[in-house]
Amino acid sequence: MPTPNELTDPEDRKLVTLARSARARTGAAEGACVRDGDGRTFAGATVDLPTLRLTAVQVAVAMAVTSGSRELEAVVVLGSAATIDEADLSVVRDVSGHGVPVHLAGPDGTVVASLAS
Repeated sequence: MPTPNELTDPEDRKLVTLARSARARTGAAEGACVRDGDGRTFAGATVDLPTLRLTAVQVAVAMAVTSGSRELEAVVVLGSAATIDEADLSVVRDVSGHGVPVHLAGPDGTVVASLAS
């Protein structure tokens, strides 16, 4: 895994930009973006309604799956907490198993940690 602040792949940096845009557009707590095995990207933001609560990762993965994605190559989660919980990692694993790079970034897009699903 790259060390924090060192996303050298332009496609990974694109995920940060798209996650940041999704968060800013909605004013949500988090934004997330995934890239599937075909190189397509899917961005989402936290949904926090009285009867529906989804994390940004859950939204982005759901968008990918409903578009026919069968595997994920990378995930970015962006927000002030810059964390990912086991439930979100499980969602990523449901699609692609273990080993998918997950990058955590602060609101400004600075990557603070990277791990594998």
